[in-house]
Amino acid sequence: MPTEHPLPSDPAPPTTALEPSPGPAPEPGSAQTHAPGDSPGRRLLGGAVGSFVEWYDFYVYGLNAPILAALFFSADSSQTVAILSTLAIFGIAFVSRPLGGALFGYLGDRYGRVRVLSATILLMGGSTALIGVLPTYETIGIAAPLLLMLCRLLQGFSAGGEHSGALTYVVESSPAGRRGRWVSVVYAASYMPNAFLALLFLGLRVGMGEESFTAWGWRLPFLFGGVLAVVGLWLRRRLNDPELFVEARKKAPVANPLKTALTHDLPSLVRVVLLVAPQGVAAYLLMTYMYTHLVSNIGVSPGTALGAQALTSIIVTVLIPFAGALSDRVGRNRMMVVGLVWLAVAALPAMLLVEQADFMGAFIGQLLIGIGIVLFCPVSMATMLELFRTSSRYSGHAVSYTIGQGLFGGTTPLLAGVLVAYFGPVAPAYYVIAAALFGLLVVARTPETSKVQLSDNDAAPSA
Repeated sequence: MPTEHPLPSDPAPPTTALEPSPGPAPEPGSAQTHAPGDSPGRRLLGGAVGSFVEWYDFYVYGLNAPILAALFFSADSSQTVAILSTLAIFGIAFVSRPLGGALFGYLGDRYGRVRVLSATILLMGGSTALIGVLPTYETIGIAAPLLLMLCRLLQGFSAGGEHSGALTYVVESSPAGRRGRWVSVVYAASYMPNAFLALLFLGLRVGMGEESFTAWGWRLPFLFGGVLAVVGLWLRRRLNDPELFVEARKKAPVANPLKTALTHDLPSLVRVVLLVAPQGVAAYLLMTYMYTHLVSNIGVSPGTALGAQALTSIIVTVLIPFAGALSDRVGRNRMMVVGLVWLAVAALPAMLLVEQADFMGAFIGQLLIGIGIVLFCPVSMATMLELFRTSSRYSGHAVSYTIGQGLFGGTTPLLAGVLVAYFGPVAPAYYVIAAALFGLLVVARTPETSKVQLSDNDAAPSA
């Protein structure tokens, strides 16, 4: 247990899982009064919209992977080689994520959360829209996959700052005793795009026909990503930095927050990298790889695969905020243990059900993994943020989280594809099981953070 931080006195229990309520007085330094247009609800929405745009931009690539494989690589390549190459380009974005996390985290801690978040959302949407106008291999040859890779690097660079910045902003703006709930709302927003895109792709395929969608219709969702970024910027333009952050910067200004995070908060950095392992493996297997697996390896029709994934994503999105709210009551670590045990037990049955190649098998199999994600991922995200001091939270979380995602999340689709190619369609289940068991060891060494007062964290929590 962290010993440096006094516990808040009797925080009132959350009343709903989705909306903030007046509740008890906020932690010292947390936002209570706001400028016109800068209400608690707008702060929560301002953080969530960036998460939606960021993961929209990532998921649109995953759902387009079979088409991108056919259009951006030589026709002489086998389908397996083209798919693996497309997934490798997906993973290349995670090389630039730590660089973006380091830069934007430093800027966010030094100069303010909101200004940096305005830049990241525009860069993210712009690089996604650019993919929508790229020429294909047939037009410009090898330059096509190289340009695709450049766009993915830009996406990863901006995502490195966006995800951590939005979550940092929200956790510092949340009322006392409701941090898990607020963080989970933002995390739920990262799953909404998957359901939205699955339904959008299904509608486009049916409305314009497979031939037209494959020829040019696939570009429309990428272009729409740029529109979403402009909407997100509009929602954020009237927000102010959390008072918790403003007071921490006045009280104990840090000349180099990135250096502080890398030196004084090193135990927290390591914990976050390791906690990302089960989160990244389960989430990216379900939300990025599973559609490609169903269509390219199992032989499920695109419509059936999209329908099953859309329904799974909707249920996961709805349940995530309730898990975050529950963790405010019972503690983060207890919830994380339950989620990891679920993933370890459910992974193999889930992949066996998916292998049945029908709608119910695809849906129930994905939902089994999705329930484990609901129980573990949003709760672990709250813990990761609470491990860092306010003055360097953005830098510390951005660097450690992006490194963890690069090691465990971005590589999951490619590793799952290799495992399927060599060991069969259920092989990714064993990767999920290994990640879950590893996660249990990490949680056992992680302090409980749900009752820590962020206003007192001049020193990060330690075991």
